[in-house]
Amino acid sequence: MTYFARYAWIGGAVVRDVRIEIEDGRFTAVTPGAAPTGTVLPGLVLPGLANAHSHAFHRALRGRTHGDRGSFWTWREQMYAVAGRLDPDSYFTLARAVYGEMALAGITCVGEFHYLHHGPDGTPYADPNAMGHALIGAAREAGIRITLLDTVYLMSGVDGEPLEGVQRRFGDGDYDGWAARFDGLRATAGAKIGAALHSVRAAPVDGMATFAHRTDGLPVHVHLSEQRAENEQCQAVHGCSPTELLDSMGVWQPLTTAVHATHLSPADLRILGGQHVCLCPSTERDLADGIGPARSLADAGARLSLGSDSQAVIDLFEEARGVELDERLATEQRGHFSAAELLTAATDTGHAALGWDDAGTIAAGRRADLVAVSLESVRTAGVDPAGLVFAATAADVTHVVADGRLIVDGGRHTAFDVPAALREALT
Repeated sequence: MTYFARYAWIGGAVVRDVRIEIEDGRFTAVTPGAAPTGTVLPGLVLPGLANAHSHAFHRALRGRTHGDRGSFWTWREQMYAVAGRLDPDSYFTLARAVYGEMALAGITCVGEFHYLHHGPDGTPYADPNAMGHALIGAAREAGIRITLLDTVYLMSGVDGEPLEGVQRRFGDGDYDGWAARFDGLRATAGAKIGAALHSVRAAPVDGMATFAHRTDGLPVHVHLSEQRAENEQCQAVHGCSPTELLDSMGVWQPLTTAVHATHLSPADLRILGGQHVCLCPSTERDLADGIGPARSLADAGARLSLGSDSQAVIDLFEEARGVELDERLATEQRGHFSAAELLTAATDTGHAALGWDDAGTIAAGRRADLVAVSLESVRTAGVDPAGLVFAATAADVTHVVADGRLIVDGGRHTAFDVPAALREALT
């Protein structure tokens, strides 16, 4: 297959008149300054976007949690109510629709932070990984890659309170119970499997070091310092910050990603300097969590990626620009991140954080993911293509190629009607 892009994002800049050749799901040649040939992709053509942090079932909460002032903790109760209703079939239906929405937004790879493991009372299904398999099947039908981040969730508070109510669906008893199920998932999944510690609120210290050893070399993600209350509880129980606790347990490895990292001390920033850090600005705003130190993390050497998390919106342009705009609010200054830095977070480093180090750029030998973004919508008309990330939204995505397959054509998914699928799943 041969595509032609009048504008393409290559090497951190806009390049004109690019011929892109694909074979067996890989780019075989990328030629700037070429004559038009093959299928013309409109607008600016980007590498595939990577959504490094997703909870697919949270999509059911969109627009339903704003009836009173509330807090993160009251929002969590509504989230638990949704979690209590899902089974493998309904989860597949919902996740397929959500991943279809991600495809329409230009996302070609998702990191699903998965802890909804068992039946409503905590009893495992006949297939103990039925819910994980539902997510993998849903991503496959939507045409995007998935890294399933199977999550340790064993307690309901930093000081070791037992799981209660719907939380029992999340638990495996102990780390050995989690490991036994996790090993079975890796043997049967047919997809990339990583691991996660939900947070220091949900993962006991006893066993963290063994977890780190068991998962060495795999993508590992962890919610970190999302709320000030988490930091205060960790300090009270363990005498240190969550970042310091995880550091002492050996959790920070080359493929470990800290998600949120909103409330950090100078010591935390030094520890996270060599790590992946996934920011989710739309969720952090929606839940009133706060503004994380994105520029300080980047300056310390952290590799930033982006996630849609609670699915308040599914739009990595919004997440990318949110990183910059939130910094402006916090500092009352402009110009913290360049367009190239923001698009790298949405593409190259996002894929790397999910274990796909062969994706995220348009170059020979890499996975053939392409996203065409209109330059003619009411949002983007007249915009310099080099600054498109500051203007475009998910609605401006017209075509998406994932692993060489066209999955979005003219703004519509090629496999199913995504809005209809969402309506079916959410009513």
